[in-house]
Amino acid sequence: MIRFIHTADIHFGVENYGRIDPVTGIHTRLLDFQKALDACIDHAIAEQVDFFLFCGDAYKTTNPSPTQQRLLMRCFLRLYQANIPLISVVGNHDNPLSFGKATTLDIFGQLPLEGFYVIAKPQWFTLQTKSGPVQIVGMPWPSRQMISLAPKHEHRSAQEITAYLSEAVASIIANFAQQLNPEIPTIFAGHLTVSSGMFSGSEKRAIYGSDPFLLPSQLAIAPFDYVALGHLHRYQNLNEEAYPAVVYSGSLERIDFGERKEEKGFCSVTIHHKGNTTHDFIKIKTRPFIQVYVQLTGASSHTEQVVSALQKHNLIDAIVKIIYQIPAGKRDTVDTQQVMRACHQALCVASITPIAQAEVRQKRGVGLTTEMDLPTALRAYFSTKPTLQDRQEELIKKTLALAEEPQKSPTPAQQHQEEGGV
Repeated sequence: MIRFIHTADIHFGVENYGRIDPVTGIHTRLLDFQKALDACIDHAIAEQVDFFLFCGDAYKTTNPSPTQQRLLMRCFLRLYQANIPLISVVGNHDNPLSFGKATTLDIFGQLPLEGFYVIAKPQWFTLQTKSGPVQIVGMPWPSRQMISLAPKHEHRSAQEITAYLSEAVASIIANFAQQLNPEIPTIFAGHLTVSSGMFSGSEKRAIYGSDPFLLPSQLAIAPFDYVALGHLHRYQNLNEEAYPAVVYSGSLERIDFGERKEEKGFCSVTIHHKGNTTHDFIKIKTRPFIQVYVQLTGASSHTEQVVSALQKHNLIDAIVKIIYQIPAGKRDTVDTQQVMRACHQALCVASITPIAQAEVRQKRGVGLTTEMDLPTALRAYFSTKPTLQDRQEELIKKTLALAEEPQKSPTPAQQHQEEGGV
């Protein structure tokens, strides 16, 4: 029986919201991500798993700060001290996409220490664990830059290059699968986009037209016993009804408010024997993201309505976003200072956003045309005025009478002539 941890998308360096921690001098969001990774590593050490599998995106950018590097190194060295091998797959946020430049994970493969494996190019190898051998097939994020620079691709469109990458990755995986020993437990580890995967939050900016993607059927193939993926931030098994499981472990911490309703955690995987692998999603406690929406009414003070809505939530150490909708035709009277005081227990108020509801104006002259005579036009107009229906005929009669009066009255020239003018 072989056990391991599957996680991905650590994203050290996401420092939206939050503030500088006065004790450590480090941004509170960076500390949140370190705490989440430590919780994952604590579980791995407590269970004495056979290896730790990280499927890409260690940092937010390819230029992490020394502080971010120090914290990640400190976390991963805990695995080394516990004799737990670490296998890391390079993700899109780890790859500088420039020829000759190192990825942010390469340093772990250069350490003169046993137990650090970095997958920066497609490969497979056999890992000897304390519980027996396991075959690892690794697929990092497919970089379109290297393909684009090749002379034979210089006239291809972006869509054609994307399609080529998708086909190439699928072909490499299928070729590796044929080389594997079918008797040894096998894990596929990749940082990829799968067509049926669900994006969330910031990852929704990724578009299938620009991301190379694979079908679940191209990954759930023999002799794989578990397909471990990174890139999408929501935990999901894309092959629930069949074997093997095709699993995104999701991100360890929430990146933005688009992920506020998602549970965060990692996967604990057990290979009972070849052909029988199970996994459990282990939830971890993360920083709460609370979005409060208030539909204001004219019943009471708008500020009191917003404060009342906030009191229904536990805001302690939370990141809070407030959205309130102003009734049509009303001005914004919410006292934001009082709202901020109501959020004093929160870590951060991300935003207070008013939404003005546009007042619906009734169109005048519905159905009127220039071809209508005056009586017809008047009837069309009064048909749009329910409050004047009882007086419609009377008003039309008076309007027509007024329209005829200028014709009966003499013009100024006629009046001047009648008075003896020349």
